[in-house]
Amino acid sequence: MAALATRVSKQRAAAEGLGSNQKAVKYLGQDFQTLRQRCLDSGVLFKDPEFPACPSALGYQDLGPSSPQARGIVWKRPTELCPSPQFIIGGAKRTDICQGALGDCWLLAAIASLTLNEELLYRVVPRDQNFQDNYAGIFHFQFWQYGEWVEVVVDDRLPTKDGKLLFLHSEEGSEFWSALLEKAYAKLNGSYEALAGGSTVEGFEDFTGGISEFYDLKKPPASLYQIIWKALRSGSLLACSIDVSSAAEAEAITSQKLVKSHAYSITGVEEVDFRGRPEKLIRLRNPWGEVEWTGAWSDNAPEWNYIAPRQKEELYKKVEDGEFWMSFSDFLRQFSRLEICNLSPDSLSSKEVHKWNLVLFNGRWTRGCTAGGCQNYPATYWTNPQFEIRLDEVDDHQEESAGEPCCTVLLGLMQKNRRRQKRMGQGMLSIGYAVYKVPKEREGPAAAQLGRDFFQGRQPSARSATYVNLREVSARVRLPPGLYVVVPATFEPFRDGDFCLRVFSEKKAKALEIGDVVAGNPHEPHPCEVDQEDGQFGRLFEKFAGKDSEVSASELKTALNEVFSKRTDIKFDGFDINTCREMISLMDSNGTGSLGLVEFKTLWLKIQKYLEIYREMDYNHLGTIDAHEMRAALKKAGFTLNNQVQQTIATRYAGSKLGVDFDGFVACMIRLETLFKLFRLLDKDQSGIVRLSLAEWLCCALV
Repeated sequence: MAALATRVSKQRAAAEGLGSNQKAVKYLGQDFQTLRQRCLDSGVLFKDPEFPACPSALGYQDLGPSSPQARGIVWKRPTELCPSPQFIIGGAKRTDICQGALGDCWLLAAIASLTLNEELLYRVVPRDQNFQDNYAGIFHFQFWQYGEWVEVVVDDRLPTKDGKLLFLHSEEGSEFWSALLEKAYAKLNGSYEALAGGSTVEGFEDFTGGISEFYDLKKPPASLYQIIWKALRSGSLLACSIDVSSAAEAEAITSQKLVKSHAYSITGVEEVDFRGRPEKLIRLRNPWGEVEWTGAWSDNAPEWNYIAPRQKEELYKKVEDGEFWMSFSDFLRQFSRLEICNLSPDSLSSKEVHKWNLVLFNGRWTRGCTAGGCQNYPATYWTNPQFEIRLDEVDDHQEESAGEPCCTVLLGLMQKNRRRQKRMGQGMLSIGYAVYKVPKEREGPAAAQLGRDFFQGRQPSARSATYVNLREVSARVRLPPGLYVVVPATFEPFRDGDFCLRVFSEKKAKALEIGDVVAGNPHEPHPCEVDQEDGQFGRLFEKFAGKDSEVSASELKTALNEVFSKRTDIKFDGFDINTCREMISLMDSNGTGSLGLVEFKTLWLKIQKYLEIYREMDYNHLGTIDAHEMRAALKKAGFTLNNQVQQTIATRYAGSKLGVDFDGFVACMIRLETLFKLFRLLDKDQSGIVRLSLAEWLCCALV
């Protein structure tokens, strides 16, 4: 109940703008300005109660309290490590990041890349902090987390051994921004040990909110040059590197002065007229600030003498600054891999860059409800969350040698919070997605969940390369205009997990979650059915009704359990007293707290209808129905519910083996009928929103 209320509260706050970089969510409710002022007023340096300087902050296994690596660690503030600590000295640089005794080089590489873009850096590392003005032992940082920006505060007590920082540190021993950034990221993920092992892309995305792509330059797509041109135009971060065959080759320099296993930034592309033919050029930057390419189109190359003087003046700069041009063909020959981090629309303030359009969905796979597994499991695959994308406008610049005009879409499926769950022994799920074209005849004004029949034998228009246990799977797809459905899934069914699905599109795309409508029109017995003489039913009522000719909750329980416990075609454990009270609450029209003959018969006919649906959904004739079949059963009973409500039902009414017994099924139906009836009575203006005082809310919840 509390988790559901928290989720609803977060959704409402996000709708009001909370979670943007300018209005970041306060992680664990901690506000930097308030806490710092409180420390300044009291004269006591901040000690973070949410991430204390103790063994639990270090880790749980390799860095656990009894591990050899955790012995002898002393937590010290920078003021105890050097006479004049600094937050940042002369701007953040690549040399500020040196790895310590933690396997988080992936994170360090991402931080190093961040230093190349000041605007992005200072979104993560706010400038309003140092060890001189208003120093109170507290610092703050901002990270992107699954669709929202989060502000994380930490105290500046850092783990040390023998008087030196144990983990990330600066080459300049008196500079501490990177060590404090690492601590804030460790807090966000539960511990320092939770950061061991990962992909640079993960750090990239948590620092920018972007979505990444990878390209093998030995097998590049024909349109790669245009992809790079569009990425630069959109303000994306681009990096490339040369693979090595052994660790001994790392940072080795080739004969033409390229550094192996070293991240280069791509800063521009240009096409020039070279000796009467077009030549594609690409501009790279070595973060070292020196050691430049010496081949064709380098600073001293003769090729510059054979292009138009105006172009040469614009492009050619003979400076040993680490930046250089080379031909695109040489680039493909010399480099091994390219990584593009496409930034979200709010990542850059510049009005000049062409920004992607972004739609983000948060969802959940729940056992027995929306965790349907991959296409190998046709019985449950259709129950996965489904998202509709309508592509109407084709790209402005179509890729070379392309056929019909298409729309470019970047899809990223990211599983949430798995790093935090490492300490509970939970690893990454294997995840993937598929995109299906919706035929014209299946299109409709209200998006309805596509059933098992739609996916039977149907091939997707696009899909992730494979199901893989990474935090995110992402890819660029080009699709003709039309209506599509994206189905995110885990490889195996019945695996719980939260996810976010991001849709980046060149042109504005309409997107929505399918099955987000909530409506109820439950079966109501026809008056003639109620009035119809039924001797057996009359005898049942007379047997259990009291002298007042009314059936109380306890009498109803006895009557129904006696009848249904005799059946051998359903699994029935008996209605409990609370379900019977709710039945009376639903049917009791005059407030007596019991049922008269007509009310009892109407209830009886409802239960008979639910029995008919239940038996129809029991495909295996085992006397029970699977939780994932509840969606179809609820629809037959007249209820259209979104995934969030379906998941709540599965959690409450399904057993440990994901089966729903008949008594639980009827209890669910009666509860839904009661809630819909109550809402309609309170929603006087039919706005779909009800306002209640605390007392009114309690009365409704306790009904």
